[in-house]
Amino acid sequence: MAELNFKIFDKYDLSEIQIVDPGLKRSINLVPKLMLKSHGRNVVKFGQAKVNVVERLINKIALAGHRNKKHKIELGNATGKFARNAKILLTAFEAIEKKTGKNPVQVLVNAIEMASPREEVTVIEYGGARYPQAVDVSPIRRVNLALKWIVHGSSDKSFGKRKKYFQALADEIILASESNGESFAFKKKKETEAQADSAR
Repeated sequence: MAELNFKIFDKYDLSEIQIVDPGLKRSINLVPKLMLKSHGRNVVKFGQAKVNVVERLINKIALAGHRNKKHKIELGNATGKFARNAKILLTAFEAIEKKTGKNPVQVLVNAIEMASPREEVTVIEYGGARYPQAVDVSPIRRVNLALKWIVHGSSDKSFGKRKKYFQALADEIILASESNGESFAFKKKKETEAQADSAR
């Protein structure tokens, strides 16, 4: 019996996608699934690593208005509806494929690798004094930060402007995958690593 090979959205093959960064290989899940919806069944330790990376991005799109634990901006296009957010991402994937001629999931994986910070700053309290300290970022948090910044950057570039959200999302993913300085996610990564460098 021939082995079934599911494709994301029945369009994009995940079997040939390469993850170059060895630190992210176990945190970027590319297991093909017929239904990209885990219904929150990943509430276990390291459960996020068991969720397909495309589904994680769809879930982040629902929180595009969040800034620092507050829901700052109410976006009409990205709601809590999973199907609607999935459609936004699918349209963005189609735009990426048209522009680059590559598999958009591979472009997304490259964008995550380029936009995920290796170090960040935390505050340590020692003898009553608080001071910043550079720390390594765990692989799962690296992926989460990259996805969050990609979504925030694209929502900021399309909010109240002519550019549609899916176009901004496609552009942000392409720019981040190319390590372009115009990418919001890549800029945030550089800022975070520069702060960590000065707090070492």
